Amino acid sequence: MERGTSRMRRIGQRWPKWQPGRRVAKAVGIAEKCRRNSAVVALFKTFSNQMLTSQQSLAAMRMLSNRSDRSTPMLDRLTPKAQPDIRVRLERRLGRRYAQQRLGIEQEHEGQIFGGGINFFHIENWYSIHSLIKFALKTSGLYSRGARNAADIRVRHHHIRHPLVPKAFRAFTILQVSDLHCDTSMLAIQRLREILPTLKYDLCVLTGDYRGRTYGSCDATLAVLKQIRAELSGPIYAVLGNHDTVLMAPPMEEMGISILFNESVIIERGDERIYLAGIDDAHFYRVDNIEKAACKIPHNAFSILLSHTPEVYQQAAHAGFSVMLSGHTHGGQICLPGGVAIKLNAVLPRRMGKGAWKHDSMLGYTSVGIGTSAVNVRFNCRPEVTLHHLEPAD
Repeated sequence: MERGTSRMRRIGQRWPKWQPGRRVAKAVGIAEKCRRNSAVVALFKTFSNQMLTSQQSLAAMRMLSNRSDRSTPMLDRLTPKAQPDIRVRLERRLGRRYAQQRLGIEQEHEGQIFGGGINFFHIENWYSIHSLIKFALKTSGLYSRGARNAADIRVRHHHIRHPLVPKAFRAFTILQVSDLHCDTSMLAIQRLREILPTLKYDLCVLTGDYRGRTYGSCDATLAVLKQIRAELSGPIYAVLGNHDTVLMAPPMEEMGISILFNESVIIERGDERIYLAGIDDAHFYRVDNIEKAACKIPHNAFSILLSHTPEVYQQAAHAGFSVMLSGHTHGGQICLPGGVAIKLNAVLPRRMGKGAWKHDSMLGYTSVGIGTSAVNVRFNCRPEVTLHHLEPAD
């Protein structure tokens, strides 16, 4: 009792004017200082000592999402020589209106911790908490094990049996690589580059999140992605994820990676064909347009939709897609024994968080991906590349 009284006395000395109206201002001021000094522990200390309500805590934590570089126009972050070039290439590729809209949406929302997107809280954008999680894992002695797990990539084989698969596409193989996070998952990337030359496939699809950080320069990501591209063969199609910026699109297409912005392409084999469509990020920037992606696909044709997030599974099924390939969830990344995800960072049934699933007549597959987010560890959730084998169903 004496210790508790002493503690309350110290608190009273520190905040002599402890009034409800001053709580948010105090918390916001300390949170801002915490952000500048990267001392996230001070923020948690503030929450516990001051006993803020959840609403007041939210106001304080929102301060962490205000970064100085977010106020800088996206194109101004490039070198002066690259600015007009990237704008011209984006407008030529996407059209002037869509290019301006896409850049504007990124400018307003990139790195945002609260609000925007399908879900409300975006832990991938809260960099201070990443350091705290890493510190906790190192203190518990689990970090080294988790880091080794993060580079333990396996090759998974998934058979897609569907009545609309043309006979000419029997045994047609699609390699899916997802969530590379090139700039923050170097051990996994190194292992991936060893695995890729050993695989045989007809088509490669990349389902988003090539970048680890969610704002700032993408030069490091593009440099690593160029190395990975050298290990891939055949046609390569891709979509962007919530970690990616549209500024990456022109350099990626120069590498020979065709990015699908709410559009579709025809894949031919012999005299028969299937359709491959892809949508822009649907999770965070919400710039997807499934109707536009599907508009050129004939009724009753076998079609595959690439979407970084599987959260739009209902819209995809209603649009008539046969198959949907996604990533984003990392399978939970940190899971309980048996692979039970603690958190998926997605709004969807948990059965769709990884592996094969079905909704109505549409088949789906959610890859657990290659890289990691927030902290470079995995538990009970090995990274993967997936080989999808098409087979006609009788």
